[in-house]
Amino acid sequence: MIHRYLSLVQGPIARATLRTSVVLGVRLLVQAGTLLLIARLLGPQQFGAFAGIAALALVLGTLSTLGTHLVLLGDISKASRRRDDLLSFALPTTLLCGGLLLTLYLALCVLVLHAADISLQVILAVGVAEILLQPLIGLCVTEHHGLGRIARAQLITLVPLVMRLMVAGGLWVLSPSDTLVIYAYGYGMASVATLALVVQTLPAPWPSPTRWRPPRAVELKEAAGFAALSITKAGPGELDKTLATRLLPLTSAGLYAASARVIGATTLPVTAMALSALPRLFRDGESNSSQAITLSWWMFTCATGYGLALAAVLWMMAPAFGWLFGPAYAGMDQLVRWSCIAVPAIALRLTSGTILMALGKAWVRAAFEAGGLVILMLSSIFLVQHLGLVGMPLALACSEWTMALAGFVFIAGKRR
Repeated sequence: MIHRYLSLVQGPIARATLRTSVVLGVRLLVQAGTLLLIARLLGPQQFGAFAGIAALALVLGTLSTLGTHLVLLGDISKASRRRDDLLSFALPTTLLCGGLLLTLYLALCVLVLHAADISLQVILAVGVAEILLQPLIGLCVTEHHGLGRIARAQLITLVPLVMRLMVAGGLWVLSPSDTLVIYAYGYGMASVATLALVVQTLPAPWPSPTRWRPPRAVELKEAAGFAALSITKAGPGELDKTLATRLLPLTSAGLYAASARVIGATTLPVTAMALSALPRLFRDGESNSSQAITLSWWMFTCATGYGLALAAVLWMMAPAFGWLFGPAYAGMDQLVRWSCIAVPAIALRLTSGTILMALGKAWVRAAFEAGGLVILMLSSIFLVQHLGLVGMPLALACSEWTMALAGFVFIAGKRR
């Protein structure tokens, strides 16, 4: 057993995790820079409103591919020759579903989040970027990921983030009066430029529209499971910002969104580990072999240790965040500390979700994460009503720990 653990620590997954962690470390710095600049430029009220609509767009955008990106990932990991056939239905499915979801997004923003008082042009720019363009970029990322090019795949996701940081930096220097509108346009154009660049640099061109086809029944069934998985995976990390925009005053929602973004960004090493192990898990996870079992427990051990260590570090560093974000974000340090309760659970939830997906248990993962979303919504309504702003990080902790424990119990039972 010890020998198997050492082989994993020193093996290709560990090396891929290290390379991917470096890329994700750069991504963390870029996201942190953008977050600081935009949060300070907009102030907590406007930032809370923007974070709410952006989170909603990101959650809906996970459904745009209808799960075909994960079908592509799983099949390319096993047989790369199927690439063109898979893309021939993944591309039209993404465009069709993305268009329908963009319409739904606009309706939700106007009817449900109208109190956020965000202009339609900002909503549209963010929606097009996250619901139409980013899913297409995601298909390119998935292709590299399935071939084992984990770090390269993450570099692609880094490109639009760097462009958004450049836009934020320009706004910081110029300080225009309509900062939010200009940033929203830059937000969308970053995705346009990234998609144009990435498509041109693919090793093989995408299938032409004349070769596009609808998914077959078996493909649609598999993709539907992954689609449910995608939205439940993204929901716990994003839906809380949208709920905060609805349940709290916008200034308080901005404080919570800033602290939640800090917490989410620091879990990137767990994401790196999960991404690096995913092709291997897809190949032999369902066989329940000793190597697959060892890999699963190794991932759980790393996630638990990292989550606990990160929570301790964030707790001690909490006062620094109030200083970084400025006087307008007074009280953010306390929100970061309350959010530390959820950090180990987030790491475990990401790990168990990755293992379940590779085991072919997409519906199981979707079920326990959907349950977590229900708990998040109900507990946030109850706790915010009785505790105010502190209720949001506590509701997130309730949701994350429920999902983490459910996923761990299921995997432990199956492995036995």
